[in-house]
Amino acid sequence: MPQARLGVIGGSGLYEIEGLSDVEEVNVKTPFGDPSDTIVLGTLGETRMAFLPRHGRGHRILPTELPVRANIWAMKSLGVEWIISVSAVGSLKEDVQPLDIVIPDQIIDRTKSRVNTFFGEGIVVHCTFSDPFCPVLSQLLYQAACNHMGSLVPRVHPSGTYIAMEGPFFSTRAESNLYRSWGASIIGMTALPEAKLAREAEICYATIACVTDYDCWHEIHESVTIDMVIQNLMRTVEAAKEVVKSASAQLPKQRGCCCATALKDAIITSRDLIPPQKREELALLIAKYLE
Repeated sequence: MPQARLGVIGGSGLYEIEGLSDVEEVNVKTPFGDPSDTIVLGTLGETRMAFLPRHGRGHRILPTELPVRANIWAMKSLGVEWIISVSAVGSLKEDVQPLDIVIPDQIIDRTKSRVNTFFGEGIVVHCTFSDPFCPVLSQLLYQAACNHMGSLVPRVHPSGTYIAMEGPFFSTRAESNLYRSWGASIIGMTALPEAKLAREAEICYATIACVTDYDCWHEIHESVTIDMVIQNLMRTVEAAKEVVKSASAQLPKQRGCCCATALKDAIITSRDLIPPQKREELALLIAKYLE
């Protein structure tokens, strides 16, 4: 199986990364079905990268329908240790303006129809998730984004709380104002369960959140439309690509964060009671802790 150290999951408008050399496409089979699309492997500078368009080429998959377990499993099977997610979000704060980039550090789960764990069916795992985004990778992304501030990205925010909503509808005004009262900064549809599954896979995960609109709470700005989202996203997606390229060159050679050992003390089930089928099926994740 080909290998890559960095995984990039592209959201709306980001379906490829230019500048890759030694490119090859791989179709990864997983216990959880097929990923969203063929994964493109390539070398960016000195970093081997695996790129996956989250919604599939041509944007074919609803947020709720995303095969997130397959996507994260495929990245893990390719040797990925770091995942950079790129996604479109709405702003819930006046000072987080359209065309800004936010590197969120917290998240609130408002999804309701998504499987958010690899485990169950005889094996219980409880990972810590107090810091849902890898702080090391988030800092790299923030520094890289600051270096690319300009006409396309006027501001970069180093932190913020991301509301993960179910979709596919955008918020009602009541919901938007509720989330604002919670102090949340941005709202999107895809960071969960990606972040949770990446943690279970012991992969460092962080998000480049590209602000496209003010959701629907803002009295002056018009309510969000898909045309507005796409138009603004096209202006920030090129900047997001540059951030990815810069950050990829700065990845530490060794990981020292807690993401890398998230399962070490998280497997609660007695080892002798884990069903043999689950041992085999989940060996990619748990084998080293069952020896």
